[in-house]
This record gives sequence, C-alpha cells and structure tokens, in this order.
Amino acid sequence: MDMEKIFGPEGILARHLENYEVRPGQLQMARAVDELLADDDGDFSRDDNRMARSLLVEAGTGLGKTLAYLIPAVLSGCKVVVSTATRNLQDQILEREIPFIQRVVKADLTALCVKGRQNYLCLYRYRQLRAAGQGKLFGGEQDGEIETWIRSSRYGDRTELGWLSADSGLWAKICCLSHLCPGSDCPDTRDCFLNRLRRDAAAADLLVVNHHLLFSDLAVRRGGYGEVLPRYDAVFFDEAHHVEKVATTFFGLSFSQYQVLDLIGDIERTARNEPGGEQGGRLAVAARALEKNVEEFISLFPTVRGRFPLAGVIENQEGLQAALAGLLAGFSRLAARLEDFDGEPWEQMASRCLDLRDRLEEITAESFGDTDPGEARFVHWFERRERTLTLSASPIDVAGDLQATLYTMVRRCLFTSATLAGGGDFDYFRERLGLPPETGSLVFPSPFDYAGRTLLYVPENEFPVPGAPGYQQALHRRLVELVQAAGGRSLLLFTSYGAMNSAYAALENRLAYPLFKQGDAPRRLLLESFSRQTTSVLLAVASFWEGVDIPGESLSCVIIDKLPFEVPSDPVISARMERVRALGGNPFFDFQIPRAILTLRQGVGRLMRKAEDCGVIALLDSRLYTRAYGRRFLRSLPQSPVSRSLDEVRDFFRRLPPGDGSGADR
Repeated sequence: MDMEKIFGPEGILARHLENYEVRPGQLQMARAVDELLADDDGDFSRDDNRMARSLLVEAGTGLGKTLAYLIPAVLSGCKVVVSTATRNLQDQILEREIPFIQRVVKADLTALCVKGRQNYLCLYRYRQLRAAGQGKLFGGEQDGEIETWIRSSRYGDRTELGWLSADSGLWAKICCLSHLCPGSDCPDTRDCFLNRLRRDAAAADLLVVNHHLLFSDLAVRRGGYGEVLPRYDAVFFDEAHHVEKVATTFFGLSFSQYQVLDLIGDIERTARNEPGGEQGGRLAVAARALEKNVEEFISLFPTVRGRFPLAGVIENQEGLQAALAGLLAGFSRLAARLEDFDGEPWEQMASRCLDLRDRLEEITAESFGDTDPGEARFVHWFERRERTLTLSASPIDVAGDLQATLYTMVRRCLFTSATLAGGGDFDYFRERLGLPPETGSLVFPSPFDYAGRTLLYVPENEFPVPGAPGYQQALHRRLVELVQAAGGRSLLLFTSYGAMNSAYAALENRLAYPLFKQGDAPRRLLLESFSRQTTSVLLAVASFWEGVDIPGESLSCVIIDKLPFEVPSDPVISARMERVRALGGNPFFDFQIPRAILTLRQGVGRLMRKAEDCGVIALLDSRLYTRAYGRRFLRSLPQSPVSRSLDEVRDFFRRLPPGDGSGADR
C-alpha cells in the first residue's frame, strides 16, 4: 500500500488522529520499512548462505516511529516479531497502537504479546499445590478469586492478578517452568494456558516480545532443542541499542548459587511427595550434601563486592581447586541418584543437575594465561553480590553469534531506536552486531523545537575536570545553582552510586525543594512522586538514564554530572577493549567514546518528551570544550543553543513558559 495514503496530509492518520501533524521523517521511515519487507528474494530457508536484509533507523523522540514500522508490518503479509527492551513500550504497542491500527487500518489484525513462560500459571502445579494444602493457598476471598480468574483467563498471565505482589513467593510454586513441565504426560494438557498461548501465537500476524525472550528463542534454536516462538519472517528490534547487551547474556554461560539452591529446593519438595519415604529421604540427604559443597566453594572466593576477572582466582586461592572438584563430584553423585527414580520430573531434575555441572566445568576450565586477546572468544569472570556469587563466561564479540543465528533464521531485521548513531555514523553499531558495511541506514532527528525551546549549558573551561582537585566541591556548588535557577523541577543523572550519594548529602540541607534519590523507594513510586510534586528534584543513576518519561513542567532541567565513560576495569569491558587493541584499533576512540555518546544521548533525551516541553540540559563536564574528542559528543546532541553562562541559564528559566504536558506522540 502507498504509505502516502496513510501518513500523508490527506491520509488515514490525518483523518482519524486529532491534531495530527504530517512528519516527513515518519513517512520516509514507513516507506523504508515497507520496502524492506516487500523485497522478494526467493526461498530463503533453502539457502544456508543467505543473510537477513537489515535496516538501521535512528528516529528521534516525537517522530512517531512505532506507527511508522507497525503499519507497514501489518500490511506486508509477513509474520513479524516486534522485540522491545521495556514493558512500557510493549504496553504502548498493545494498548494504544494495535487497537488504533485495528480500528482504522486493518480490522482483522491479530497481535499477541508473548512473555517468558514463568509469567503464566501452570494448572498442574497449581492443582498439585492446592491438593497438598487441603485446598487453601492464599486464604480468605483470594482463593475464590483465583479460581474465578482461572475459569475466565485465556492465558493465565500473572499481570491479570492485580492483588498479587511482584515478589510473591507463591507464584514461583505455581508458574510454568520448563524443568517442571510433565509435557505430554500432564493431565491438564488440554486446558494448559501455555499450549493455548502457543497455538494463538502460531496463528497471529504480529507478536510482541522482549529482547530476552527473542534471544532465548535464538539460543534454543541454535542448540537444536526446538523453539520458544513460532516461525517468523522478520524481527523488528525497537530500543535496539540494548541488543548487544542482551545477546551477550544469552550467548554466554552463567552459574550461580541461586541456580543450585533452586534445584535443591525442587528436589526436596518433590521427594516429600514420593511414595515410600525412605528413598526420598536419602535423596534429600544427597541434595543437602550438594548444598554444603556449593557453600564451601563460594565461601573461598574473595568477599569484595563487584565484578572481577576469574583468571588466577581458582588457581591461586587456597583450597578453591579442591572445593571445585568436590562440587563437580557432588553434582555427578546427585544426578546418579536422581536417575534411579522413574518419571518426568526426576529426569528433568537429573538433566538440570548435569547441566549445572557442565556449565561450572566449562566456565572454570579455561586456560587463561596463553590466549591471544585477538583470538579469545569468551571472557571469564565472577560477580560477588551481597547474598550470592555468579560465575560467567561472556562472549567478547556477539557478531559471529548473531550471524550464525539471527541473520540466517529470518529474512528481514529492523533495528530502530532514538539513539543508534555514535558521533554521526552507524559504524560502531554495525560492527558490534556483525552487520555488513552496506547495511541501509537512516537518521530522522526529533521534530521537536530544540532550537527554540531548550538550552544546552556547559560550564566554563576553568571548571575542574572530573578527578581534578576541587572537582567535587565545584560540582556540588554548580548543582545547587542550577537547581535553584530551575526552581526545582530537575533530574540529576550521575555516572556512579558514589557520586549520587555524595551529591545527595551535599544538597540535602542546601535546597528548599523535595529531594528524591534512587534506591529510597521503588522506581515507579519515585517517578510518580517526582512527577506529582512539580518543584521536586530526583537524583539517579544507571536505569534512569533512559525510560524516564515525565512530560510537562515537573521536568524542566536535566543535569548530567560528567561524560558517561564506563569503568574500564569491568571484566567484559576490559576484554572488549583488549580485543579492539589486538586488532589494531584504538579502544578509547573506537569503543569507549561511541558507547559513552550513546549513553549520553539517552540521558539528554529525558528532557523533551512532548512538543510543548522546554528546559535546560546541563552537562557539567568542561572536557566537551577542552578535549578534542568533546566535539564528537557535541555533534551527537540535539541542536540546542549552547551557553557557558549561568546568568543566561537563569534568564532562560525566567522566560520559560510552563509546560502543560499535553499533546500526542503518535
């Protein structure tokens, strides 16, 4: 279909969306997606050398990119999977965009959200648990409510139970888990929610998933163990800047204390229901022996919290090699005992036991000393947290994995986000994801009036650079001055928890505005309080650099403490930098700067969420002007007027019209 008839001035959107504005970038993006899906390249499945045709689209906030890719997708006749990084975007697609498309574009469109299986009720486990508890699980009226819900729910999705807390321990005992599924032997197969979901997903035109589920499907397909999702023709990655991070998780290996304790708990619960208690008792004893093995193994690791290379730790830490051997033997002994039992759950638990053993052995068996950085495929590391330890082997480069899985399994891939280009080009993104240089790419800036409604503030050249004497004191003074100029209404983004906590302590008694800090309450409650109290200040790190959507006057100033370079001592980052160096590149310019630019652009994007928004973006790092690489960062930012003067910031806020938060971003 001609996209002009949908996105043009006389098109379907103009006739059905109030206050619709034609955006040339939205129309161009829709045409490019339509062309991507329309090209016919024969029988893709029979050519092992064929690679998916891909398109990269950077679409600034307010362009309307969601409709720009959804409408061509649903009109193409292709089976399309839309993969997102956040639930918020999934909800927007399913609750806003899909109903609108069904109403005015394609009435018979079938779209479905597919989540990880642990989000759905397992009827078999639920009924087993009810029988063991004499019919009562929740107590009071809630048992009746869940029975009514089971009869009315189509998929048994836990989000439909508004009263069930997010951290409910009970849900873990009644949800669908692959290692506890009886399969075809299940007495509830006919009514199984998951089976119904799979049937409907196979028949749907469009599936909406998250990146984790999509890569879980790719990992399962690569291992030859079936599939998580039904076959699809194309994958559209929205929020595509997360793809490498998620792929790193699924193409690697991990072993954690929690995985072992989860297995032991399942064994003990199942053993209690086993007829003939003596054999079940011996099995429980063997499971508890494994628990002691893993506790001894973990206790010998360094106790400092953080992420560290595994190289040298097992060889040099006294007793650790012996503890590792004991743990591996413990897995083998427990698996042998489990194999003495007949039946589906015991076979699955034996398989889990052996899988954990093999994972641990593979992660710890690497010879670290003689591997050339240019040839190493994995980085082996461990993470110590407050209550657990995780050992991991992560791919240094996911490009090869993506080429061997994603690009050979689907015909078309779309990668889109508000931030994909680093310093004006897509080179970094293409290289990291293994896309060929000729991959098509488009950039559509935000249609918002940054030039007329925003100001970019960078401190004077004399402002201390991060790490210099007096930097922290100067930073805190400038934070106070900027927040006071804005009258509160500020989001302060930091590159570390230490910097955030230090700033909070410095500002707490110097500002008359309500102060909120990440970690003091759940993210959702913090954002609600910050949005509601229109003179408040929110200090945050990490995940708050993106996904924060506060239109209107509650957020009129975004302040970033410094350029967000990652800590080079992180084992995965360090290994990737070494790979770049070994291949003749410059890790700082070819790796660290592009990554910092993408992160910075996400943080800056928190200010303008609607066309009516306005305010100040303050980047408190004078290196933007005192270092040559600062120009790359500046070129990547929106076209806001730049000021180096606090007086100009104060004048801007005095002239600032209040944002009303209205308007629609379609």
